[in-house]
Amino acid sequence: MKLLLTLCVLLTLAAARPAADVYQVNTTASRITWTGYAEVGTYAPTGTVQLRQGTFAYDGRTLRAGRFEFDMRTIEQEQTQLAEHLRGPDFFDVARFPTAVFVLDEVRAGRASGQLTLRGVTRPVQFPLTLTKLANGQLRVAGTATLDRTQFGINYNSSSFFQNLGSYAIRNEFKLAFDVVAEKEDH
Repeated sequence: MKLLLTLCVLLTLAAARPAADVYQVNTTASRITWTGYAEVGTYAPTGTVQLRQGTFAYDGRTLRAGRFEFDMRTIEQEQTQLAEHLRGPDFFDVARFPTAVFVLDEVRAGRASGQLTLRGVTRPVQFPLTLTKLANGQLRVAGTATLDRTQFGINYNSSSFFQNLGSYAIRNEFKLAFDVVAEKEDH
């Protein structure tokens, strides 16, 4: 009887939740921009990384069940030498870890929460985002995540790990700004 009651409650909850449509990210219309910061001074290099693919569910009110893959080999910056260094073993080691993945668990009160796997390390992350319904039926999801690179094993020139770096010190936090456009999958 208890099992039957539990099953009835679960079915009622499932029925109360609106059906969700699956949206596919349009990678060419989407843009991911990163910004790093020097520990001293105002130096803040910025660049891009390409979103390889992404999907999420949307029920008309809430985003959930998303999965986004980033092609870390596409890290770009106007200074070629810096871009190569970022792709190398001191930072993202793209030869060993060519893909980063964010798995979206839920969005509640304008804050996304999920798991980010970067450089083979998975950590929980939260960040604000906005959702805009576009006239053509597409959705635009935008926001900025502030991430601590040392949580993913990227310690190069971090004053948390190395002493007397002076102007060579790099802040642990970097920002990842995203402007993602997605369209409903045809069934």
